[in-house]
Amino acid sequence: MSTASLRARYLGDTVATASPQQLLVMLYDRLALDLERAETALLAGDRTAANVQLQHAQDIVVELRGSLRVDAWEGGPRLSALYGWLLTEMLQASLKGDRNRVESCLKVVEPLRDAWRQAAASLAGTA
Repeated sequence: MSTASLRARYLGDTVATASPQQLLVMLYDRLALDLERAETALLAGDRTAANVQLQHAQDIVVELRGSLRVDAWEGGPRLSALYGWLLTEMLQASLKGDRNRVESCLKVVEPLRDAWRQAAASLAGTA
């Protein structure tokens, strides 16, 4: 079995056995990584690579927004609106090759990722 096949199998097993909280953290980790990669690509003048990363980041935000139960907690509507803002900013960053918009998105996503990671760790500790 090739290294790539082993890596894909390991990743598949990790995702399949992850808790919902861990999956959420994984999505946020990948979202932040996509934004970092898009920022790096724009800095290097590679808009094609940046667009690929930004499209993947948008796909993640669409998934996060679609799975959000807005009525489940009082912060739900605000988080949904924030996801909408992220989608708009990423689209504009893609269209205009605007690294500053990507950076703004990253400044919003990183604290959210850290908060979800902390919440997941707290839940894991109480289980």
